[in-house]
Amino acid sequence: MQSMVSGEPLSLPADTTMNLITYTRNTMKKAFYSLFAALLLTACGSEKQAPIDREALVARNNPQVTAFDSLASLSVGNGEFAFTVDATGLQTFPELYKKGVPLGTQSQWGWHSFGNPDNYKPEEYLKEYDFGRGHKELYACQFKEAGRQKDASNWYRMNPHRLHLGIVGLELGEGVKATDITDIRQTLNLWTGEISSHFNLNGYAFDVQTVCHPNQDMISGNITSRAHAGINLRFPYPTGGHADDACNWDANEKHSTEIIYQDAQNAVLMRTLDATSYYVTLHWEGKAALKEKSKNYLVLVPEEDTLAFSCLFTAKEPTAKELPSFAETASLSGEYWTSFWKNGAAVDFSHCTDPRAKELERRVVLSQYLLAIQSAGSVPPQETGLTYNSWFGKFHLEMIWWHQSWQALWGHPELLDRTLGWYETVEPVAREIARRQGFDGVRWMKMTDPSGTEAPSNVGSFLIWQQPHFIYLAELVYRANPSDEIIQKYNHLVQETAKFMYSFATYDEFHGRYILKGAIPAQETLRAATTINPPFELSYWHFAMQTAQKWRERAGEKRNLEWDELIDKLSPLAYNDDNLYLASEDAVDTYKDIRFTSDHMAVLGSVGILPMNKLIRADYMKNTLDWIWDNWNWGKTWGWDYPMTAMNAARLGEPEKAVGALLMDKRTNTYLLNGHNYQDGRLRCYLPGNGGLLTAIAMMCAGWDGCEVENPGFPKDGTWDVRWEGLEKMP
Repeated sequence: MQSMVSGEPLSLPADTTMNLITYTRNTMKKAFYSLFAALLLTACGSEKQAPIDREALVARNNPQVTAFDSLASLSVGNGEFAFTVDATGLQTFPELYKKGVPLGTQSQWGWHSFGNPDNYKPEEYLKEYDFGRGHKELYACQFKEAGRQKDASNWYRMNPHRLHLGIVGLELGEGVKATDITDIRQTLNLWTGEISSHFNLNGYAFDVQTVCHPNQDMISGNITSRAHAGINLRFPYPTGGHADDACNWDANEKHSTEIIYQDAQNAVLMRTLDATSYYVTLHWEGKAALKEKSKNYLVLVPEEDTLAFSCLFTAKEPTAKELPSFAETASLSGEYWTSFWKNGAAVDFSHCTDPRAKELERRVVLSQYLLAIQSAGSVPPQETGLTYNSWFGKFHLEMIWWHQSWQALWGHPELLDRTLGWYETVEPVAREIARRQGFDGVRWMKMTDPSGTEAPSNVGSFLIWQQPHFIYLAELVYRANPSDEIIQKYNHLVQETAKFMYSFATYDEFHGRYILKGAIPAQETLRAATTINPPFELSYWHFAMQTAQKWRERAGEKRNLEWDELIDKLSPLAYNDDNLYLASEDAVDTYKDIRFTSDHMAVLGSVGILPMNKLIRADYMKNTLDWIWDNWNWGKTWGWDYPMTAMNAARLGEPEKAVGALLMDKRTNTYLLNGHNYQDGRLRCYLPGNGGLLTAIAMMCAGWDGCEVENPGFPKDGTWDVRWEGLEKMP
């Protein structure tokens, strides 16, 4: 595996590789026991259940495309790398998909920065605040006033940005348009990870197969046509745009593509963009010639009816020039994906009679595939994965729970473990953030890149709910594989994370309680200067600090008595005269001001994402759920708000609302043909929604600690006969 920022490689440590092997073994064991149990019992042991036919489950949800549709592109990938294609099976018409789900070629290592001739530095966008905690605090902010501080903050938001590594498409001839193509039949075989595409053009039939290597940043293709169409490799310059396909086709003079090696079957290209370079290795079978059509535009022209090729993207020049063949890559892809589907959990909705069940199953199956290829790498994922850039290609750590918590619950903890290792590499950066703000431990950044550099933001820099995510996710990995190795690997960062959380809380001596203030909560319409005790954050502090204490005991350490006092004296959630929980203790107009009834209904996360705790009354939370259900401004929500609502409803004994939330007919709860969660014209795919869906389904089937109800998140009216295997309970 590779990871880099602006050309610097970052590889996984040896102990991570060994841990992946251990997880694979454990996963295989778990799969066997799950299969054995399924022969005897249902989820809660009430009646016999036949094993789920996993291949049939997956196959009946294979996406099928019959026309060019900018929102119906399909992808192959491996968690470190993804390649998205149009209806031809390659990236032949990227301009048609630019405003839809773009045809990206992206990796976890491929990043670029524009020049910094003015030598901007991160400290230039720091701004001082005083939130009444007895010390000044420096935050990474966007400056609006013209001047050097504004220029510095703008530069660091934009840089580094993720690269589009290059277009690989069919060379169909000058003037050929998508409208000239007919008889399109395209299928993504989820069981093998192969896209098969058929179409006709000018009397010629084309058949194209596309796969991704499971362990290399490489795609392989096989094209059969008497037309002898070749493939083209076109390379853009980055745009540096906030949300786009990262392709600037009007800057050829700013970058170059050089053939540094070539023989009869292979070629190596060196890409140079400012101070960044990377390599593209090409291998083909049969007779073909690689020619430069124009600058940064090459064409591989075959002399036979079949052209099979492999194309590898690397940060460093490869040592081997010959790549695996298409047949080898297709075989490895099939083995990988068959193992993925067999060894993880499975949920079968085919026995349900509720008409919504089929669509729910489709979303669940496709979400597993999309997240495995886009949100399972050696660094945390961006919200649009490896498809196209959002927020300049950077990732948001408050979203990692939504992207990846499902992995440990669905029998793939090794995928989550692979990502969590990144936190150790950026610990020094997180420690410095905490230090400059006067806190102990480490404060995890919000919007960042593989280096951990904190991107300036007048919202993100004040968020705190990304902080306990590390503790929660480490706990899920431990629960999936309880071992001393996991404790030794993550306990240090669990403790350092909790140190910050303790020092961030303020003791209110007059009322004898701890409060949270000086932060923007998950419901981002609230302000840092005035917000006190946001409910989700209070509940999350309670859960995470308790969990950190468990980790101390597992490691043979004594409980921290100061942390126990914080847990005992955390403020209960604030409520109004109607016994409805408030957006924050100061937000007395919660149910009158649209500012408090838009964006995320984070109060519901207090119970659902998290277990019930002593800060909360179940009846008041039930009142709050009912009010939100009937009155929330659902047009201003996000994709993960629906699974958050579902998890809250399930824990409160409202399974009808749980299912209804997952299938609510709202724009931001739309799932496209390819499975992507559509939000709006800017975010045509939004993977936190997919991840939240899978986490909610795991809870609704397997329940949570202490839950003894079978399929607690589904109605007991006889229409939801949900069968499942291999899921883990939530905390």
